[in-house]
Amino acid sequence: MHTSLENLTIGALAIEAKVGVETIRFYQRKGLMQEPERSPGSVRRYGQRDLGRVRFIKSAQRLGFSLDEVAQLLTLEDGAHCNEAREQAQLKLADVRAKLVDLERIETTLVDLVDRCSAARGNVQCPLIATLQGLS
Repeated sequence: MHTSLENLTIGALAIEAKVGVETIRFYQRKGLMQEPERSPGSVRRYGQRDLGRVRFIKSAQRLGFSLDEVAQLLTLEDGAHCNEAREQAQLKLADVRAKLVDLERIETTLVDLVDRCSAARGNVQCPLIATLQGLS
């Protein structure tokens, strides 16, 4: 029997959203999601809107947005603030590009160190360890 998407327990919401229950509780503590009132059976019930909210948060995180940045995006979720959303995306894009430059530098350094380690023969100090210790 499939649970209605308008009457989900937190566990059912977590399953539908493919996250853990603690993730939903964490989002609530961070103010990213509202905690619904308890129903007469003393159980909180979640709906399609809550499911959409969790999916929005997870999608934004997959694009590299921090939870603080997600909170800012959530203030724009009505879709009427395209310029502000674009500005947030541009900032994230600049951040990602800067990280790519850093990752390329790290890759180049590691390739060099692996090559130096492969070339090291005999009873010599490991070039990788020496570099990390600041001896090289």
